Amino acid sequence: MNRIDRVSAILIQLQSRRVVKASDIAERFNISLRTVYRDVKTLEEAGIPIIGEAGVGYSIVDGYRLPPVMFTKEEATAFLTAEKFVEKLTDASTAEHHNSAMYKIRAILKTAEKNLLEDIDGNIEVLRNHSQLQVENKDHIQTLLNSIARKSVLCINYFAGHSHEHTKREIEPVGIFFKDGYWHLIAYCLLRGAYRDFRIDRINHIEPAGRVFTSKHPTLKAYIAQTVKEQDLDLVIIRVEKEISGHLDYQKYYSGFVSEKTIGNQKEMTFLTTSLEGFARWFMMFGDQAEIISPDTLKERVGSIASAIAQKNLQLTNSY
Repeated sequence: MNRIDRVSAILIQLQSRRVVKASDIAERFNISLRTVYRDVKTLEEAGIPIIGEAGVGYSIVDGYRLPPVMFTKEEATAFLTAEKFVEKLTDASTAEHHNSAMYKIRAILKTAEKNLLEDIDGNIEVLRNHSQLQVENKDHIQTLLNSIARKSVLCINYFAGHSHEHTKREIEPVGIFFKDGYWHLIAYCLLRGAYRDFRIDRINHIEPAGRVFTSKHPTLKAYIAQTVKEQDLDLVIIRVEKEISGHLDYQKYYSGFVSEKTIGNQKEMTFLTTSLEGFARWFMMFGDQAEIISPDTLKERVGSIASAIAQKNLQLTNSY
């Protein structure tokens, strides 16, 4: 990315959040903090009213906005791909809101990008299991997200898979995540007096309890990190070349996929795995275009497997 494009992208990033840390900008574009300071100064010299506070971050004066820039073809196709996932892997309400947003995005695209989306629309598809997100459980995700934002106590009717019992509970929702083909809700259960993982497709009915909660709960990220320690799961971080990352979309969920972010020409992917051995052997499938960030034990195991393969093939070659 050249400097002009990067500075423009930084301006968009500054408009996307109330406060943006210099370290976040540096991480996103894989540049030094000194370069971040220089790029922000360039924006200030161009008349952008940026407020910078040491130790806090940058923000743009409230009320200042620039019209949205044009999307690239790659960004436009990314929106279309995301639309396919939202349609098949979320509830009807979320899909409807996303569809409405997509109309607004398409409205500002150039003719070439609009034609591109129409041409490839039939060439992208997402399939889901028949068992997940049945029609009768279609509108829970938006209700849960609204309740998380408003700190609203919810009353749910839940079917527990392990006991095959229907229970009525009041919960304080913390966050939702997608894993192994299903959406999950982490919430503090007032009935059990502890945090619980609820599979959203097993919530038969949900409604506000009519009050807000004041309890301070951990973030979803913090809860998952603690769960890793308690369940003896291994946190794995890898970086994969963008050109092959799309080929991993289906398999990654079976390897404990949690999240991903873009760093330069790579996708940094985070996993929670129950088996480093199994993950190492899956990683070998695409390891020539990827790198392991952590843990070191995974690096060592992949190296051992690669050495064993090389040694075995060398022996076979010498035997002929």
